[in-house]
Amino acid sequence: MKARVEVTLKTGVLDPQGKAIQHALGALGFDGVDGVRQGKLIELDLAETDPEKATAALRDMCEKLLANTVIENYKIEVG
Repeated sequence: MKARVEVTLKTGVLDPQGKAIQHALGALGFDGVDGVRQGKLIELDLAETDPEKATAALRDMCEKLLANTVIENYKIEVG
């Protein structure tokens, strides 16, 4: 089963990489970009075929490794 986990910084957490991207876009002539937030996308191939069990396992993976839940949110997609 294919799964995706999208990890993003929580609102209010400073994003220096986003600021660097915003600055670089301006330097390349892309004006009008007022803000950039960056995150990460993790794609997984799971042996599990039950979507509920897969989601539970992914939630556990996020809580233990894939996301720093103090400063990051995550979104799980299964299927």
